[in-house]
Amino acid sequence: MTGIVGRLREALRPGPPRVDPDDLIARLDAVREFLTVVDGHLPDDRLVPAHTLVERAGARLALSRDHTLVALAGATGSGKSSLFNALARLDLSPVGVRRPTTGMAHACVWGPLDAANRLLDWVGVLPRHRFIRESALDGDDESALHGLVLLDLPDFDSVQRAHRLEVDRLLGLVDLVIWVVDPQKYADRLVHTGYLREFHRHRDVTLVVLNQADRLPPAELPRVLADLRRLLDADGLTGVPLLATTAVAPDGSAALRAALEETVAERQAALRRLVGDVDTVVEGLGDLVDPAGTPAGPDGRASRTLTAALAGVAGVPAVTVAVGDAYRHRAAGATGWPLLRGWRKLRPDPLRRLRLPGPDGLRLPGPEADADADEPAVRPVGATSVPDPTAAQRSALGLAVRAVAEQAGGDLPAPWPAAVTSAARSRLGDVPDALDRAVAGADLGVPRRPLWWRLVGGLQWLVTLTAAVGLAWLLLGYALRALGLPELDHPMVGEVPLPTLLLLGGVLAGLLLAAVTRPVVRWAAGRARARAHRQLTAAVADVGDEYVLAPVREVLTAYTGARDALRAAAGKM
Repeated sequence: MTGIVGRLREALRPGPPRVDPDDLIARLDAVREFLTVVDGHLPDDRLVPAHTLVERAGARLALSRDHTLVALAGATGSGKSSLFNALARLDLSPVGVRRPTTGMAHACVWGPLDAANRLLDWVGVLPRHRFIRESALDGDDESALHGLVLLDLPDFDSVQRAHRLEVDRLLGLVDLVIWVVDPQKYADRLVHTGYLREFHRHRDVTLVVLNQADRLPPAELPRVLADLRRLLDADGLTGVPLLATTAVAPDGSAALRAALEETVAERQAALRRLVGDVDTVVEGLGDLVDPAGTPAGPDGRASRTLTAALAGVAGVPAVTVAVGDAYRHRAAGATGWPLLRGWRKLRPDPLRRLRLPGPDGLRLPGPEADADADEPAVRPVGATSVPDPTAAQRSALGLAVRAVAEQAGGDLPAPWPAAVTSAARSRLGDVPDALDRAVAGADLGVPRRPLWWRLVGGLQWLVTLTAAVGLAWLLLGYALRALGLPELDHPMVGEVPLPTLLLLGGVLAGLLLAAVTRPVVRWAAGRARARAHRQLTAAVADVGDEYVLAPVREVLTAYTGARDALRAAAGKM
């Protein structure tokens, strides 16, 4: 056995690197940050190991770091209970046919039991299965293992499922695992594929012993150990200490005891176990992010397509046409021939039909409102009467939202594209009301009465009054002639009587002024329509940004945060 101890010390001389507790805590905080930023964006089943790690690591670090929790794990008949008793040098754990039926772990504590009770409560070892190894009679014989908490686990190949579940639970909590195999079943598929390969990230806290080595001829022992080493290398456990032990010889567990003494003295097993847990979780989450990729977000083309689709759904084309028509309607009412203005009042204002803001951005209350009123009534911004979107317009909006999601998240690892698509669609139900409010609250730029309208309107009244004076003068002359009274002496302008000139000149001047004003009104109406289109487009673009693009950017920000957090959790700052 002295040779075995020497080989063990040689294998462990380089030793795994020491773990800085602050670095470990920083990595755990990074995992916690990852979980925070991806909350609500990724499926919960992908995050269960990370949540479990954060919970277990926090609990283990809060407990005693002066104790090293070591488990003996093995199959039925491997002799781990006998090895447990041999290490304790006491008969503590039942052996033989009774042990597979208990399904409960036994614990042996080197040092005061009270100090280890919280740790044992956490792992769930019942008080009646806790034993103290040291006593006054031992002197300093057991001092090298002071702080060791050794667990004898149930058989992981037990026919009782509860036993297997208990083993799996405890293997996720202990600091170091000693896998006990025997010469008959050391190559069993269950132990390698079901357990050892799963611990390839925990090489620094894994030790394998070939127990019952006394059953092998001395010449066969090196061959069996070499074959077992080959299997361990295939399991990804290259460099893991491999020892031969026996519970029947007085020094049959000396090499294992020496390894435990060294582990207890280092006080690093708990930290190394958590490092392995973090490595395992980070590896499992690695496919969720692309370390080299940076999401660019929705580009200008996708945003413009979305805005155009929203404009169609909001009825922006109909509103801009109504703005142009309203401008011409109001301009004709203000600059047209006064004798025809009463007829124009019978035609409703196009914006009023859509319940859109009237002059100075104030909402016209309804058909009873006067387009020329100086103080139009004010109505709170509410729903408009813009025509409902067609099926084609709704389909165009759906395609635009999908294009935004695909352009923003199409290159991200799964399941982020689905998260981006879900975010882009998450507030579509609120979009119709938001668009209605945006259109209703937009400043359409339709003036109440521009100065030039007033000037032209004043000229129209002047020429109309001129024509009216001429008409009245002529009618007065006809009336006097009919009554046989002396006729009026009409002044002459050339060959034309002044009243006739006033009448004809006023009428012709009014018609000419209206003809000259009409193309100006059309040009100004086009400008008003273009201005309204810009205002409405900006308003619906704000809706698209708030209800579609902002949720997408939120997911992309979460992705970037998750990528950075996972990089920090992997120890790559």
